[in-house]
Amino acid sequence: MGGPSAEREVSLSTGRECAAALREAGYEVVEVDAGPDLVVRLGEVSPDVVFNALHGRWGEDGCVQGLLEWQKIPYSHSGVLASAVAMDKQRSKDVFKQAGLPVVESVIAAKADVSARHVMAPPYVVKPNNEGSSVGIYIVNDGANTPPRLADSMPDEVMVETYAPGRELTTTVMGDRALGVTDIITDGWYDYDAKYSEGGSRHEIPANVPQEIYDACMGYALRAHAALGCRGVSRTDFRWDEARGLDGLIILETNTQPGMTPTSLSPEQAEHAGISFPEFCSWIVEDASCDR
Repeated sequence: MGGPSAEREVSLSTGRECAAALREAGYEVVEVDAGPDLVVRLGEVSPDVVFNALHGRWGEDGCVQGLLEWQKIPYSHSGVLASAVAMDKQRSKDVFKQAGLPVVESVIAAKADVSARHVMAPPYVVKPNNEGSSVGIYIVNDGANTPPRLADSMPDEVMVETYAPGRELTTTVMGDRALGVTDIITDGWYDYDAKYSEGGSRHEIPANVPQEIYDACMGYALRAHAALGCRGVSRTDFRWDEARGLDGLIILETNTQPGMTPTSLSPEQAEHAGISFPEFCSWIVEDASCDR
């Protein structure tokens, strides 16, 4: 849990919640804040299984997975390759396209170019190619005269993608099962604060959408999980423009380490499917392995 990424605080919250649930389920749990001494700490703890509650870079992009493979410690969630590809938004889109899944057009561009001119016609979105939790999102609206002023903290290369209007839907996959569809309702963009602040968003599960759209989200999420080679639990996020029906449903991204905080979506979807939080966490532990 924890770690050095931009999503450290969310990961600490996820770790605390999962540790408490696993203790309730009868497991012996040691909480490890993943710092530069992680290899040493794992040697001291000598765990049977690592529950990976890290989010963002290093914890979700194949890095810690490779370390755990090297040490032959069984771990939860996706393996090295699936984690690395899913965390790279452009490469995961390429995989989705190959699998016949719907995505919007996007390009990787230099930060300097994106700040200097419109690299595609507005409306569009600018985001880091390898961060999650809506960290560093810029929306350039239709008719905008000037390009966005990107923060110095943004990487040298960013993703620019066509803005997808509509509702925010999401589906969690648990093994080979899709758990449900949630409609995420906010007053504005579903940004970092909306995700993790109390009252930042409202989650409607099951989503009040046509059956065709509900079924498509469930099916697309399963196909995305399989196409990336994900293991354990993943969550796929969608935008749906209801004026266009099924043609208006597109995949934004797949998260291989969904949040497990008190305001997170995947535990809600598990509960909707009749799976308590301790049961959900237990399943993740029992699913752990190497060579993922």
